[in-house]
Amino acid sequence: MSRRISSAAPEEVLQAEVDIRHRLEGREFDFTAMSAVSNVYRAGTAVRNHMERTVLADHDLSWVAFTVLWILWIWDAQETGHVAEEAGITKGTLTGVIKTLQSQQLIKRTPHRDDRRRVSISLTAKGRRMITQLFPAFNQHEVAAVSALTDAEQRELARLLRKVTNHITSVPTD
Repeated sequence: MSRRISSAAPEEVLQAEVDIRHRLEGREFDFTAMSAVSNVYRAGTAVRNHMERTVLADHDLSWVAFTVLWILWIWDAQETGHVAEEAGITKGTLTGVIKTLQSQQLIKRTPHRDDRRRVSISLTAKGRRMITQLFPAFNQHEVAAVSALTDAEQRELARLLRKVTNHITSVPTD
């Protein structure tokens, strides 16, 4: 039976990591880094999938759509380029999300007064009500996602992930 790195069972993930080491044996790879990055990706994907299947599904929202609503809820109206950057998505992806959220009457677009290429988006009253009601449930699922960790471990995890994020954004891409 093959061991899958995407398994939910910790013992299968550990076995998959052993299998990977055996397959790549004799090559100069940093298995510690490989394991760390793989687990960051898998944890993020698991949390995202859980949120989309549970709390967000009831509101017909994707992770990205929720993120856009959250950004607008926290910082009010924003230009689309800024929202895309904050959400970690391309402007093209944001265009589709905006269309979806507009069709649900959760956001509105406002063209810039002097430059028609620039557009701001903001929550509608319906969008504000939705995110205000939705976020407590979302946060409960965040709590559940990290409930296996102590408060100190949660703070340390957040600190370490910020450190990785800050570092990788400064690494040259050539």
